[in-house]
Amino acid sequence: MQIECREQNAVPVLMVRARTAMKNLPQVIGENYQKIMGYLTTLGEQPADAPYTCYHNMDMDDLDVEMGYPVGKALPGKGDILAGEIPAGRYVTAMYTGPYTEMEKPYNEMFAWMKDKGYELTGLYYEVYYNSPEEVPEEELLTKIMLPVK
Repeated sequence: MQIECREQNAVPVLMVRARTAMKNLPQVIGENYQKIMGYLTTLGEQPADAPYTCYHNMDMDDLDVEMGYPVGKALPGKGDILAGEIPAGRYVTAMYTGPYTEMEKPYNEMFAWMKDKGYELTGLYYEVYYNSPEEVPEEELLTKIMLPVK
C-alpha cells in the first residue's frame, strides 16, 4: 500500500449526514447513496467520482457520518440532501484493496506513517468506494482512504 500526502482542491458534493450504529451502517449508506443518485437523476446530473463516506467520529455505537457523491459543479440540495464540499487542504491518502472488516490495518499503517512524518489528524476520515460487495468479492474491494492533516 502506497501512502502519500498531497494538496487537494475543494470538491463540491451532494451529501446526507446521519447518525447510526456501526451494525446499521451498510444499510444507511446504501439507502442514502440511492437517494442522492435519484436526486442527481432528476437534476440531469451524474456524479463526478465514486461515492464517499466521511466519518466525523469513531464512536461505533453512534457514528456521525456523511455520505455523498462528488459533483462537477455546486448543485442545490433538497430536503436532507445537502450541498457541501470535501474541503481543500492537505490529505494523507492510500488505496486499500480488501474487505471492509480488515480496514483497521491500513488505517494503522497510515497513522504510523503520519506520526513518522509529523502530520496531525484533523479528526475526519474519508473513504471513497470504487466498487461494492455486490460487484466484486470482498478481497477485491477498492477503497481510497483520505485523512485531512495539519
